Amino acid sequence: MKNQLKETMKKRPVFGMTIYTGAPAIVESLGYFGFDFAFIDAEHSPRQVTDLKETILAARYAGVSPLVRVTRPDEIEIRKALEMGAEGVIIPHVRTKEDMEICVRGAKFPPVGRRGYDATVRSANYSAGSFNANDYIDNANETELVIPMAEDFEFMDNIDEIMNMDGIDAINFGPADFSLSKNIRIFYKMDLPEVQEALREIVKRAKPKSIGVMAPAVPPTLENAKALIDKGVNMLIMGSDMFNYQSALRSIKENAIDKYLQQMK
Repeated sequence: MKNQLKETMKKRPVFGMTIYTGAPAIVESLGYFGFDFAFIDAEHSPRQVTDLKETILAARYAGVSPLVRVTRPDEIEIRKALEMGAEGVIIPHVRTKEDMEICVRGAKFPPVGRRGYDATVRSANYSAGSFNANDYIDNANETELVIPMAEDFEFMDNIDEIMNMDGIDAINFGPADFSLSKNIRIFYKMDLPEVQEALREIVKRAKPKSIGVMAPAVPPTLENAKALIDKGVNMLIMGSDMFNYQSALRSIKENAIDKYLQQMK
């Protein structure tokens, strides 16, 4: 079975949203509104990776690709996320070749990695129907995405060693933590020369290898999205459920509630 997100990426940029709440209804809505992927977070939320089963199912049901951000380079967390039905894993704070080796070992079966095998899991359809173990392993290696995060200066220091490894499907560039790792507080702004240079270097190395590049459009406007696409980004994070909810609340408060209360004075 093909990974629809991976197939779409061959034709055009793809668009998703970070999900911090873990709410299945929010993820379902992404699918119904035509988003391509749900970036389901376990790093900055109180949920463990194994708490995200229903959220992954909601994504599958609504036809939006579930990508799970685990908490760290960890073989077991990565394997569990994929076995639960995630179409890809996003791994924060990959800094060295050794970190990247952990990610590939946990996500890919031999000969690429050392992922443990079991057929009583969702990713194997619980071995139902005409299940074939060899086909399952080959399909998983081909279709499930491994996406390390470039969000530390060490990633850029070791970029050649990291990106020369097999098994990487995309790089998620995190400008906020990248700048903080250099003790610069610009958060999601992309106009700092060092941030722009890091993104350029990632794209330069990713494109010849057909490796995707993911980055956040904050705020999620056409202008910001187009600027990223022009730089070579083809996986765009259009804000998060909490950011977009907060923006809606702020707009309601300022444009309706506050104005009404002012009129009462």
